Amino acid sequence: MKLMGLDVGSRTVGVATSDAFGWTAQGVEIIRINEDEEVFGLDRVAELVKEHEIGGFVLGLPKNMNNTLGPRAEAAQHYGDLLTERFHLPVDFEDERLTTVEAERMLVEEANTSRKKRKKVIDKLAASLILQNYLDRHGKLTQG
Repeated sequence: MKLMGLDVGSRTVGVATSDAFGWTAQGVEIIRINEDEEVFGLDRVAELVKEHEIGGFVLGLPKNMNNTLGPRAEAAQHYGDLLTERFHLPVDFEDERLTTVEAERMLVEEANTSRKKRKKVIDKLAASLILQNYLDRHGKLTQG
């Protein structure tokens, strides 16, 4: 069973998928959304679910540093509710504190990319880190 990792923001959703064995996460794309207008990109998510044969979702949960949930975490949970309603697939959450910071650091140090180029890929990389952290913590997935 493949999983889809999502880094949900107010304007974009970074998307990553796991391999069939649940060992690695790969960035797929960034979906443009508009949270204020309740445009959540679910039709594109549906296309990707079908294309990649997804069996569940892992969403980044942006907790506060003191482990409490703020408005962004509540928005991620709402997005998870929308996914559950639409797809009837399992949704799990992974603490994503500092993943965007880690993604930015990786792009600066390892890829030496410009700020403009980083902005185009950072959400996808953050989604990959969220999903990879989840896979590492949960071990190999059973094939479905």
